[in-house]
Amino acid sequence: MNDVLLRSLTPSVLGILVRRGADFAAAEDAVQDALVEAVRAWPADPPRDPKGWLVTVAWRRFLDATRADAARRRREDRVEEEPAPGPAPAADDTLQLYFLCAHPSLTPSSAVALTLRAVGGLTTRQIAQAYLVPEATMAQRISRAKRTVSGVRFDQPGDVATVLRVLYLVFNEGYSGDVDLAAEAIRLTRQLAASIDHPEVAGLLALMLLHQARRTARTAPDGSLVPLAEQDRSRWDTRAITEGVEILQAALARDRLGEFQAQAAIAALHADAPTAEETDWVQIVEWYDELARLTDSPVVRLNRAVAVGEADGPRAGLAALAALDASLPRYTAVAAYLHECDGDLATAARLYAEAARKAPNLAERDHLTRRAARLNARGSR
Repeated sequence: MNDVLLRSLTPSVLGILVRRGADFAAAEDAVQDALVEAVRAWPADPPRDPKGWLVTVAWRRFLDATRADAARRRREDRVEEEPAPGPAPAADDTLQLYFLCAHPSLTPSSAVALTLRAVGGLTTRQIAQAYLVPEATMAQRISRAKRTVSGVRFDQPGDVATVLRVLYLVFNEGYSGDVDLAAEAIRLTRQLAASIDHPEVAGLLALMLLHQARRTARTAPDGSLVPLAEQDRSRWDTRAITEGVEILQAALARDRLGEFQAQAAIAALHADAPTAEETDWVQIVEWYDELARLTDSPVVRLNRAVAVGEADGPRAGLAALAALDASLPRYTAVAAYLHECDGDLATAARLYAEAARKAPNLAERDHLTRRAARLNARGSR
């Protein structure tokens, strides 16, 4: 059973049902039923036209459900009778589905869940495992999201920026359960890039590839975090880096700079450095300036303070940091790092310990605690 093929066909099959008159929620349920049937039937009897097979089975499931529901009688009268079997239409509604699943009326978490289900083809169980919530909870979230968008016209233009934010949220979830969400986000973003010619879509794909290229080097065998400067760069995926840089260069050449292109440019500069010491921090600061101009994000300015500290010295970084709100996530960790670089080990150790108490996850807390302990040990000698 080719799971990747099934997932890649999901959005186009769903789009065909919606075009034929099915509302989104009912169509999505029917497509999921067809996918389950494919998993059962295809290993013994693979179809010659997988997409056409899925469309036929999903449409039958939709008609069966419609006919069985007396409250939907009127809609049943409006839908077409079952089309004769044959090749599925070539029209690709993937782009509209992306827009629909990232509808502004949905919360970010609901948009992510619906995208993974309707466009990604994941089951409710897989999405629930990935987000470490009970399956019933995720089922309710997806059902509410489907009801919300069911009345939205399928041909309305959508907001690319919203779609990209949803995909970036998926990517940042990384890996949990039996679904690699980072890899799934890359697959979905490739799919989106094939549907729309937009430099920011390319920028996001490049950013994902460049970050994913460093994935295996980010953790030690014991599961502890490895900072960028200490990573074994021979473990980086050079093929993903090359592809990411090529995609980014093509996007930047179009002279329509956006935030994902700017982030990808920063990631590319890190990937291009043979060693941490050879990183072009001056250029990175310049890209952070562009990114701050585009987003006016305090988190971007926090990361910029680190880059300034590397380019112009830790005291310059601390001066940039002082202009920011101390309640920002990771502010204390950044302050600790810059004080360490400046040689103030006692202050750095205290701040690392404080940052560890605020850490959002166990791996980061352990990493910060270790740094505090190491500096305390050095200071006691």
